[in-house]
Amino acid sequence: MSFSNDVKNELSRIETNDATGDKAELLGLLRMSGAIVIRGMNIGIHFSTENAALARRVLQLLKSNYQVQTEVVITRSRRLKKNNRYQVHVVPAPQVSKALNELQLLSVEGDLKNPLLSHHEGKRTFLRGAFLGGGSISRPASDYHLEMVTGNENFAQTIIKVMQSFSLKAKLTDRKNEYIVYLKDGESIINFLSVIGAHNAMMELENVRIVKEMRNNVNRAVNCETANLNKVVKAAVRQVSCINYIDEHMGLSELPQGLQDTARLRLQYPDVSLNDLVEYSGGLGKSGINHRLKKLQDIAVGLGMELEKADK
Repeated sequence: MSFSNDVKNELSRIETNDATGDKAELLGLLRMSGAIVIRGMNIGIHFSTENAALARRVLQLLKSNYQVQTEVVITRSRRLKKNNRYQVHVVPAPQVSKALNELQLLSVEGDLKNPLLSHHEGKRTFLRGAFLGGGSISRPASDYHLEMVTGNENFAQTIIKVMQSFSLKAKLTDRKNEYIVYLKDGESIINFLSVIGAHNAMMELENVRIVKEMRNNVNRAVNCETANLNKVVKAAVRQVSCINYIDEHMGLSELPQGLQDTARLRLQYPDVSLNDLVEYSGGLGKSGINHRLKKLQDIAVGLGMELEKADK
C-alpha cells in the first residue's frame, strides 16, 4: 500500500462532530473529484475511488448532513492491479438541490466567498477534503513531494489561497489539462499534514526527516574533514619534495640555521599538519613555521623545481 493511501486511510477515520466542518470537507472532496449527474429535472452526485475507507467517509458525510438517497456500486478495475473501485451515487432527487446549494457547488462566484470557508476549522477540513479527493504524497524515505491535482484552475487557485492562510507556500503548475498544487520541502509538508489532521503520518515524516538531516550533517562533516585532510597531505608532500630538491641541488647545510631546522623538522614528521609541526618545533609559532616552509618552497623553485611535479 502506498504512503498516500496510508494518509488517506488515517484521514478517513477521523471522527467529526461539527456539521460545518463536515460540509467544508465535502466541498473540497466533491469539488476535487465529484461529478454532477442530471436525470430529467433532478440532479444527483457521483463520486468514485479505489480507497474503501474514503468511500465510506464520503457516504458518511453525505448521509449525516443531508437527507439524500445513496447507492454504492463496487466494480473491478480493468487495470493491471485490478483493484476494486467504489462508486458512491447520490440518487437524483429534489432534495439533492438543497445540498448542492448549501455547498455552493453550482456557484459561479468562486469558493473563497463560500461561508463554509469563512472560519479556521472550515478551511482545515476543506483542505482535508481536497487532499482526500485528489492528493498524493511521496513515501518519506524518498524525495519530499505532496500534490493535489484538479482540472479546474480557479479551484487550484482557491486551494493555494486557503493554504496561504496557514502560512503554507504552495506552488502551482499545469500538466496537459490538469493543474497541480504542490509542496516540495519537508517542513511545509509536515505542517500541511498537521493542518488536515494526519498526525500519525506527520510524525512518521518528521522522524524520517530528522534521520535524513542527521545523516546529511554527518556526510557534510565527513566530506569537510576529508577535504581538509587532503589539503594537509598535499601540502606536506609538496613541502617534503621541495626540501629534498634543495638537499639534492644545494644541500640543506647551505641554508640559514632557522630554515635548516624547519626543513629537518618537516622531514622528521612528513605527514603531520602545520598545527602539529608547531607543537614539535619547540616554541616557534604557526606563522613562523608557515613563513619558513614558504621560503623553502621559493628556494626550491629558484633552483629550478617545477611545483606541478612536486604535487604529483
